[in-house]
Amino acid sequence: MKILTALLLLAAVVRPVSAGTDVYIGVSPGREVKQTALAMASFHPARPNSTEDLALAEAMRGIVRSDLLYSRYFEVKEEPLSQANLDTSPESLMYWKGLAGHLITGKAQDSGAVWTFNARLYDLATGKVVMEKFYQGEKRAMRRAAHLFADDVILRLTGRLGVAHSKLAFANNSTGRKEIYVVDYDGENLTRLTLDSSIDLLPRWSHDASRIYYTTYRWGNPDMFEIDLKAGKIRPFTTFQGLNIPGGVSPDGLTMLMTLSRGDDPSIYALDIVTKKAKKLLKSFGVSSSPTWSPDGKQAAFISDRSGNPQVYVLDMESSATRRLTHLNWCDSPSWSPSGEWIVFAGRETSKENMNIFAIDLTGSQIRRLTNKAGDNEDPSWSPDGRFVAFTSTRRGRREIFVMDADGSAPHPLTELKGWSFTPDWGP
Repeated sequence: MKILTALLLLAAVVRPVSAGTDVYIGVSPGREVKQTALAMASFHPARPNSTEDLALAEAMRGIVRSDLLYSRYFEVKEEPLSQANLDTSPESLMYWKGLAGHLITGKAQDSGAVWTFNARLYDLATGKVVMEKFYQGEKRAMRRAAHLFADDVILRLTGRLGVAHSKLAFANNSTGRKEIYVVDYDGENLTRLTLDSSIDLLPRWSHDASRIYYTTYRWGNPDMFEIDLKAGKIRPFTTFQGLNIPGGVSPDGLTMLMTLSRGDDPSIYALDIVTKKAKKLLKSFGVSSSPTWSPDGKQAAFISDRSGNPQVYVLDMESSATRRLTHLNWCDSPSWSPSGEWIVFAGRETSKENMNIFAIDLTGSQIRRLTNKAGDNEDPSWSPDGRFVAFTSTRRGRREIFVMDADGSAPHPLTELKGWSFTPDWGP
């Protein structure tokens, strides 16, 4: 076939399929994270008799707690009802020391237009504060402050980056047209970014999360537009004849991998983000699309049908050498893991199967099926810490955004947005 699945999405071809669940586990054997005990006290109102402060404190605590539990790094220890009024006196710290190595406390004040949030992390072995954060802002920034604090705790105690303040971009047709949305990693703060009244698909984040690039038929041609999130502006980015599909920005932020057709078969190009000059990377390679950078920027994975059905290939950016990675019936939409060790993609082993999510190592010798017998599963995208994968699934009858652990376990819908959702991209 000469048209890849990624390109068919632009024609809005989708098929509902029956649901089911069968999970395969084991993408990263031997890398399980041992949970450590972390104590979490009640967060208190800054003004003792303020019901507004108390409500804000409890809301902030709930968000931080959910973030820490989601990370799977910690066994969160909480006070029993009889200890609900524990303070941070030496006696209280001794009580907490019997439960965990560190303790989180917090206070919040709701002044109407502006709120404040102060949170501390105690080392219970010494009884000293090892981290203290102060946040202030408008109501709309409240959840972000809690997410930032949770990620600060994760970084301090594990040395690893968290994903609590990350977002996902995706397309959805609940308005009757496909528009671009963003949502927090936990499904909250859903925001529609476009109102093009057209077909908008395939969003891709910049590395500083300040911009989103996407393909739109707003002007008739499938052009690439840029959303400047800080300025709140949307502008055309590339308007070459034919397909203009973003593949992702290079690690140094200077080059965009993209799919261009220019009136010919789609192929992979490198676009200078400043000059907008596009260089074709492949020669005599059939229909090629869906490029994704390796974390070091030295390689790119992509889809090509040069061998018949679409397969995953890897391109060396310096030598231009290519090699085939997969040997399935059909492959689509690869995404390179942040660690550089795995590539997830949508595919099927036979023509009679639904699409599923697979992971393959860079040698092609290890391939793992992450979804099975649960509708069509496509468009995988790694979380920035490489521990989770977002994807689309029809397992509940319509196409929705799901998130699962990197070994295929614990799949769950991201948000209950109406309509059908497409092409998620997990931001930095």
